Amino acid sequence: MRVRWGAVLAAIGLLLVAGCGLESGGAVPLHVGPGSIRPVPQLKGVAITVGSKDFTEQNILGYIIEFVLTAAGAQVRDLTNITGSNSLRDAQLHGQVDIAYDYTGTGWINYLGNETPIPDSEKQFEAVRAADLAAHGMLWADMAPMNNTYAMVTNAASAERTGTKTLSDYARAVNTEPSTGATCLGTEFSVRQDGFPGMARKYGIDVGKVHKKIMDDALVYTATASGSCQFGSVATTDGRIQALNLKILDDDLGFFPKYNAALVMRKSFADAHPQVADVLAPISRLLTNETITGLNRKVDLEGRDPAAVAREWLVSEKFVTD
Repeated sequence: MRVRWGAVLAAIGLLLVAGCGLESGGAVPLHVGPGSIRPVPQLKGVAITVGSKDFTEQNILGYIIEFVLTAAGAQVRDLTNITGSNSLRDAQLHGQVDIAYDYTGTGWINYLGNETPIPDSEKQFEAVRAADLAAHGMLWADMAPMNNTYAMVTNAASAERTGTKTLSDYARAVNTEPSTGATCLGTEFSVRQDGFPGMARKYGIDVGKVHKKIMDDALVYTATASGSCQFGSVATTDGRIQALNLKILDDDLGFFPKYNAALVMRKSFADAHPQVADVLAPISRLLTNETITGLNRKVDLEGRDPAAVAREWLVSEKFVTD
């Protein structure tokens, strides 16, 4: 059933993209010029469509790719903000998107159907790269240090009142204490096997006893901070966790996989344009948790445009000029 629903969601996502007339993408939103990224003769005028999923971090990563490849001379098209992981994946498999940043945990569990993550980041990356290349002709390259894994949080007042510090504490609370407040779950997290369903199995949570509120991921942070929900699902590189004084519950049984960002391309595209990975490799190396969390914060808390934030960072690192 999980696989069938994944296919349905992917098809719906692509229909929405097609319905908006964005099959070939739009123009790159901001101008950039060469910095340390110089024009590459082999990429001059090469048409490349860049994709991303529909949340802040993914949009920032998508724009980073776009600006770097534009500075290198490619003819870049913008297809960022695609709804959901399965839709982006399907767009890549079908050639609508040439390159995107994706996450190793998502690849291993959601795309490849594995149930047990590999706890070491490098080994997880190598396993995803080998399996996805063999099964689907998809190439993973240049893993970044950033690890945007899932987590569950509670607000500071609840943490102090209940002493809940771990996911085992959370499981005991929802299983045995009827007064436990609601749990806010992001839409995708609520159904993914590397999200709530898998977490519930790992920690022995009786899902029938959980008062769940399903909502857009962006709303979980404020709902949990305000107390509308006692617990919520988050992404660990989101700047709102610290700003809203949310407390991450320790994953004491080690359920959540590593979600290091890495470049994903069809092998045929990578073979035809090996310079793409070469140009982007030094950028990936600088994408640490601290860096991406800071960039996310500028969008989610300061209200900045993600394209402007991405370009500003690349300019500050002297990769491009504005």
